[in-house]
Parts: sequence; structure tokens; C-alpha cells
Amino acid sequence: MTDTTETLEHRLSRIHLALEKEQLEQVDDVLSDLEPAEVALLLESLPPAARIRLWERVPGEIDGEVLLHVHDEVRSTLIDDMDHAEIVAATTGLDTTDLAEIFEDLPQQVAEDMLRSMDELQRSRLQETLSFEEDSAGRLMRTDTIAVRADVSLETVRRFLRWKEAVPDNTHVLMVVDRDGRFAGVLPLARLVSNDPDMAVADLMDREVDSIQVTMKSRDVATLFQTHDLSSAPVVDEDGLLLGRIIIDDIVDVIRENSEQALMNMAGLDEEEDLFAPVMPSAKRRAVWLGINLLTAFLAAWVIGRFEDALDKIVALAVLMPIVASMGGIAGSQTLTLAIRGLALGQISRTNSHWLLRKEIGIAALNGVLWSLVVAVLAVLWFGSVAIGAIIAAALVINMLAAGVAGIVIPLMLKRSGIDPALSGSVILTTVTDVVGFMSFLGLATVFLL
Repeated sequence: MTDTTETLEHRLSRIHLALEKEQLEQVDDVLSDLEPAEVALLLESLPPAARIRLWERVPGEIDGEVLLHVHDEVRSTLIDDMDHAEIVAATTGLDTTDLAEIFEDLPQQVAEDMLRSMDELQRSRLQETLSFEEDSAGRLMRTDTIAVRADVSLETVRRFLRWKEAVPDNTHVLMVVDRDGRFAGVLPLARLVSNDPDMAVADLMDREVDSIQVTMKSRDVATLFQTHDLSSAPVVDEDGLLLGRIIIDDIVDVIRENSEQALMNMAGLDEEEDLFAPVMPSAKRRAVWLGINLLTAFLAAWVIGRFEDALDKIVALAVLMPIVASMGGIAGSQTLTLAIRGLALGQISRTNSHWLLRKEIGIAALNGVLWSLVVAVLAVLWFGSVAIGAIIAAALVINMLAAGVAGIVIPLMLKRSGIDPALSGSVILTTVTDVVGFMSFLGLATVFLL
């Protein structure tokens, strides 16, 4: 039984110490108490050399499940360390959905041998799953669905289940289909066992059940599960034919992956990036966005350079200038974060975006006036100039208004252009608030003080 009171940090310390001292029995003891997902988290938390040594100690019977839980980049490194027979053994027994998740990461020869070793039904199911887009309901669905007809009796269904001897995990309802295989509703297992066996399925089935199109995006499927409080849902094609089911366990993984993706993309990083990846590939990935940021920084520097005379004559401008850009940046990032979250949850559309824009302008105006007065008073006390206080106050209001507008408009424009707002929104926003902040502050100073 897993010790749920032991933290990941403690387990990591135990693993590191045991590996350093070659106390492999202690490593095995730690691993024996963990679920596959916990082992995966440990592997992701170790540098490459220690990770491979720990991977070699992972019991072979859970190798496949561990590979399912680690990120793609880590999975590739683990598979590279396995020989042909180990990979085949690890993937044997995985259901179609799980196998499809890691199939494309397998070496080509292993994948081909695996397909040849499957029976015709398994192979067709896997190929069908792989034919769907990676982020679609088709990739999420399980094909182990039990379907019954509406015109049969409960006793017939019970005999059928006894003949099968088992039902798939997380089965709370049986799918009901018509003669052509089209989805018609669900029969809860509780009703099956608690009612007269001579009653027909049609008398007890639920007909008003949400079904999911096989092409629906996984993000939209997750939203549907959240808003409708679903534990499972049938998956159908465009003709209504039942193809499979999606359960809440699969959706939890989608929600977690989407959260990680949003967090990493806001920093310009790949959500699958290995924390302990080698220096060179990690540096290359980050260099792209650093280069883009450098270009935007030069744009802001160019704006400052246009007011060189003003900065030479009034030193206070150089001292106070970062305040204007910083306040605009913070205000804009608050709005941007809320907008990205709203877009991810499907809460923002063309029908309410104008109302949201007006709201953010109002917030920016109120906060702009409030903090511009505070900064103006401090500037007057510091430099003894009412004019400088008035100019920085005006610049703050202008920049915070621009930040509020940009925080809404930028993610909406990126979304409509097919670009992930979380990936590039912050870079564009920073450019806007820097350029507008410097130009408004230095421009007003040039007009009224020189």
C-alpha cells in the first residue's frame, strides 16, 4: 500500500541516497509502494543518469503504465534505453487507447512487429484510433464499451453479462443502441439489478444523454464533462453510430495537460519539455523566444532613443521612466491572464468580448487614476516639480488604459489567427506597454518641459 503521507521530496531523497550508495534493495522497496503514476513523477524528477538507473529497477509488469504517465520527451529517452523484447513486453496488455498514446513513440521495427502480432480485431481498432487527430475525442475514447438493444429484457442482458464474465473498469452504465448500432441511450447498472428481469431495457433506459462527436476537440470534451458533471459519455460518429466511450479518468489527464500547457506556453516553453533535459536542446528551445523578446526590447530602446535630448536635460525622467512601463505591464498581464483563461474555458466569444473590453477599460481607468495620483505625489516630493508629477500621472493613465485594451484584444486576435494566445500573448503585451509607456511619458515631457 502506498504511503500517502510521504512527500515526493522525501522519496527523491531516499532514491538519490540509495542510488549513490548502491543500495538497490532500498530502491526496490520505495518502488514497490508506489503506483505507476507516482513512479512516473519520480522518473521525471531525476537527472538523466539517475533516471535511467531507476528505470532499470522499475518492475517490468508496470513498465507500460509508467510510460503512459511520463511526458513525451521523457518517454522517448526511456524507450531508447529499452531493447526490442522489453518494449513489446511493456506494451502487451495495454488497451487500444493507451497503446495509441505511445505507439508513435515506438521504434519503427517494434511498431511493425507489434501490429503483426495482433489479431485482426486488435489491429483494426488500433489503426482506427490512430486515424483520429491527436487532440480529438477519437483518441480519448475507449472501445471496450458494452452495448445492448432497447427491445431486449433485463434478464437477457444479465445472461449476456454472465456470459462475458466481466465488465470493463469504470462501467456504471450500459450503452443502448438500435438495430443499426446507433446510440439511443444508457441503462444504469443499478436499474439492471434492482428491477423485474422481465422488464424491457426500453422501459428503464435514459434517453436524454449527452453524446460526444468523435471529432470533438479534447479541450471541448473536458469542458463538457465539467459543465455537465459527467462521469462517462458515449462517443458517436456523424451518423450517430456508437464508437466507444470516454470516462472521467481520461478527462482528468486532459485537464492536467491543458493546465500545464497554458502555464508553460506563457513562458514560451513546450509543455512536454523535460525539466532535466540536456543543456543544448533546452537552450535551443528557449533561445527562440529570447530572440523574439530581444527584438521587442530593441523596439522599446529605439523609442527611448528618440527622446535622448529630454533624458539628457531632465535626469528625473530616466529615474521615473521604468515605473510607467512596469505599472502598465502588471495591469496588462492581469487582464491577459483572465482573457486566456476565459478563452480556454470557452467563456469569451464575439457576443461578450465588447462588454468585457469596456469592463477592462473601466478597471484600467479607475486604477490608473488612483495610482497615478499616488505616483504623482511621490514624484513631486522627490523631485520638487509639480510638472513632472503631472506628466507621469498622465502617462500612467494612458499606459494602463492601453494595457487594459491590449490584454483583451491581443489574445482575441491571436485566437482568431489560429495562434495560441498563451504562447505569444505576453511577449506582444510587454512590447505594447513598454512602447506606449515610454512614448507617452517621454513625449509629454518633451512637449511640456522642454
